[in-house]
Amino acid sequence: MLVGLELICLPFQRFVESGRVAYVNDGPYQGKLVAIVDVIDQNRVLVDGPAANVPRGQMRLNELHLTKFRLRFPYTGSTRVVRKAWEKGEIDNLWKNTMWARKVAAKKKRAELSDFDRFKLRKARQIRNKLRTNAFSTLKKKAKKTKTTGVSKATKKAEKK
Repeated sequence: MLVGLELICLPFQRFVESGRVAYVNDGPYQGKLVAIVDVIDQNRVLVDGPAANVPRGQMRLNELHLTKFRLRFPYTGSTRVVRKAWEKGEIDNLWKNTMWARKVAAKKKRAELSDFDRFKLRKARQIRNKLRTNAFSTLKKKAKKTKTTGVSKATKKAEKK
């Protein structure tokens, strides 16, 4: 926002507005992306998710997490208009590249592990930690040896003078 010659930075950037892309965190469409089409009242919005097969309908704001993405389409645009804006904005590709999407995918993958998969993962971590500990201890021993030899040479030189 530009006021006079100063640039004012707003601390909050994710507003509930028409075109804002949101992540559904509750309800039957949990885990899908939708676009806010219109604000109904203080607690509800009209959403449409053409790419995720979420039909146009109302959702409570406490069921949604707002993302940093925003689409540009006319006020209360139809599903066809929202779909075109979604494809033009390449929201699916942008979403896949976010850390948030990667964490959601990792959480889903972790939840789908079987008992044997969890066992294999635990054993792999044990092996990794053992290798890491051994490497750290050898580096620590080398550092200790060079430190003690360096100090002894310096003290010997000081004693000769």
